[in-house]
Order: sequence, then C-alpha cells, then structure tokens
Amino acid sequence: MIFNTHILDMQSKLVQETQEILKIKSVERPAKDDMPFGEDVHKCFLHTLKLAESLGFKTKNIDNYAGHAEIGSGEEIVGILVHLDVVPEGDDWDYDPYCGEIVEGRIYGRGALDDKGPAIACLFAMKALVDSGVELKKRVRLIFGLNEETHWKGIRHYLKHEEAPSLGFTPDSDFPACHGEKGIMMVTGKKTLQGTNQGLYIKSFKGGHAANMVPDEAKVILSQALDLSNLASKYSHAWTYETKNHETHITAKGISAHGSTPEKGLNAISILMELLNQIDIDHKDQADFVKFYNQTIAYDFNGVLAGCNFEDEDSGKLTYNVGLINLDENHVEMVTNLRYPITSDFKAVVESLKNQYQEIKLDYQLDDHMPPIYFPKDHPLIEKLMKVYQDHTGDMSPASTTGGGTYARACDNIVAFGGVFPGHPELAHQKNEYIEIKNLIKTAQIYASAIYELAKED
Repeated sequence: MIFNTHILDMQSKLVQETQEILKIKSVERPAKDDMPFGEDVHKCFLHTLKLAESLGFKTKNIDNYAGHAEIGSGEEIVGILVHLDVVPEGDDWDYDPYCGEIVEGRIYGRGALDDKGPAIACLFAMKALVDSGVELKKRVRLIFGLNEETHWKGIRHYLKHEEAPSLGFTPDSDFPACHGEKGIMMVTGKKTLQGTNQGLYIKSFKGGHAANMVPDEAKVILSQALDLSNLASKYSHAWTYETKNHETHITAKGISAHGSTPEKGLNAISILMELLNQIDIDHKDQADFVKFYNQTIAYDFNGVLAGCNFEDEDSGKLTYNVGLINLDENHVEMVTNLRYPITSDFKAVVESLKNQYQEIKLDYQLDDHMPPIYFPKDHPLIEKLMKVYQDHTGDMSPASTTGGGTYARACDNIVAFGGVFPGHPELAHQKNEYIEIKNLIKTAQIYASAIYELAKED
C-alpha cells in the first residue's frame, strides 16, 4: 500500500482523464482507410496513447490494431490487458452516455466500468510506480485492445507481432481474482421462410444492439391494423402499440444487461414473442417460428427449455441470451450468446443446441467460440493477487469464476482481476453505467500494488 499517497496526489487528474475518455464514443464501426475498427475507436486509441506519452511512458502502435504503454526493464513482461472499445449505449439513459458527467460521486458513461475506467486506473497505477522510484525487475505493459466487444482481431494481431506477457491480469471483471471463466459461444440461427404476403403476417421484427447484450428494445410491424388492448402479457408495462397506414406497430422496452447475466435484464425480443404468440398469424413459417421461440426460449435464462441445462459447482448454470433478431416474410436470423460451465463438454452443448434448432429446421452457424479457462485457487498468480486485494480491503471473499469473456483467454497466465467490488452493481452493457470515484481511486491503488508484486522479482 506504499503507492496510496501517490494515487491520491493524482486523484483530480485521474478523475478528469476518466471523464475525457468517456466522452469518446468508441463503438466499433466498419473499417475505414487505415482504421480497422472505424474512426471512433481509432480516435479513442490515439487519445489514450497520447495520454500515456504525456505521463512519460514508452508507447507503441501496432498497425492501428492495438498498442501498449510500457515502463520498467527486464526480460519478462507483466501484461495488463485492457480494451478501449465499448458496446452501443442503448436507450433511456438518465445522463448523456458520452459526457462523463459526475453526479453524487459517480462518473457516468458508457465504458465507465467496461473497460475505460479500469484502464485509466491502471495507467495511473503505473505512473504511481514510476513516481515512487521503486525498482522493477520486469517490464510492465498496459496493452490496449480495440475490439474486445466483438471479434478480438486487435489483440490477436498484437500477439502475432509482439512478445506475449509472461503473466498478468485484465481489469475487466469483478474483485477479487477470477480463477475461471465459462466457455462462450456466439451462434446464429437462420432460415428462409416460405409463404405468401396474404392475410396477417410480420412485415418486420428487429431487436437488439449486440449479441452480448440483453436487448432493451425491439420493434414489430404487422401487416394489418389490430386492436391489441386485450392481450395478456407478463410485462404489460413494457410494450406499446399504435396503428397507422393500415399496420400495427409494436415496441417493447426491455432492460439492458451484459449477455453473461441475462437474469439482470429484461429481453425486449422475448416480450414481443410472447405477444405474437397470442395473435393468429397467417404466414405459417412465421407462426411456427414464434411458437418455437416461446416453447424453447421465452424468458428462460439457462437453456432449460432448449435442453441446454448444463451446470457445475465452480461456475454454475449455463446462460442463454438471444441478443439480436431480424425477421420478415422471407427470412429469420437470430443471434444467441451462450456461456457454458467450465467443466461442460463443448460438443455436448453444441449437440443440444442443434437438436433444439432441428425442431424447426433452423440452420445452425457457430460464429465464435472461446473455450473456458481455469486456474486452481492455489495457483501462485491467483494467490498473489488475492493477497494484494485482501491487504487493501480486508475482504476475505474467495476467488470466484465468471461468465464474462475477458482477455484472460488471449494468452497464458493472465486472469481477470477487478474492477467491480463485491456488493456493488455490475453495470457493464447496461444503461446508466457508472463508476464511483472512491472505487476508481481504490482500484488504482490496488492495481499499483498488484503490478509491483508481479514485477518486483525475477
């Protein structure tokens, strides 16, 4: 805890720089010129490299795919892997998601917790080490990933061109240390629909912002003007409708949440599917799909209805989140994000999902898969990080597992470590995301001690 005073001396600048980075809307966009993840992410990347240089660090830009800021010297590298991209903000924020506004000791903004606030905390933790004059036996690199929320092309490109860290952590989860992460699957189900545009049919059904978010909005347009006032719904408060141009327009407002914790949100797609299941749709393939959804998905977060109810002692139950849907009279496309338990067999999970899709001849396409990772609780890296956390907080909670997918999977000997404290809300991918200033400061202090402990010995 010898670095606490150095962090406190920089508190105002730490808060200011967190606000500044939150003002940059670093949502991935299509590649443009030499910016593989779009202009907004690139702007945030250059901003962060400039900040690191102003603090006196050596920086390197790897083809605009990723980069790092470095201190110290030595053969080995302690890596801290962060990401600067964010998921879309979603709707219904009480504060501007790209303003960095401070309200009652909280800094609001998309990325405040995931992962910009912790990234800036790490940057100032490194600065505290430099200012203290302590001797480091290893190099310390804060590695900036740029499309962690999607396909990880940035960090993979980085590791092809740069030396991988020997050990380290990623501040992209919960405190204390995470000794395991569930397997993650991104799956698209597709089907060409057969039917004529006669009678009542769904002209359009769109919902969701990203597969790894619980959809907070979904919209349906029906081909006829209907009176839906008598429809029963589990969440009657969450949907509205109007008739115009001889059509019925229905909008559902859910609650966004991280795809790994769908139980913390309310899926707007499922709300509309429940409503559509009570309407006599003449387009048979559409009607069959609506029935299929309600029978095998509905509001089930754990894949029980789908026959994917896997579970283990260390990491709990499988989670099942339909994050995106696009349906019209000719086709349907549904993207699902699954997190399966650490000890579950991947092939068994796949077969269960394929069996579910086979009921309606939905084509199965695996878009992405990240196998689970696991460290014993007595692994030296886990024990060292746990001791740092306990010394700073007095909290003796055991190491845990997570359903989140972090850069701990990117290379060996990296684990997730913070930055959400026990008892505090996990607001990643949710509206009104914020980080408490007192927690931002405490996080930076913990990370300064953790980096020192990992880098002080050969």
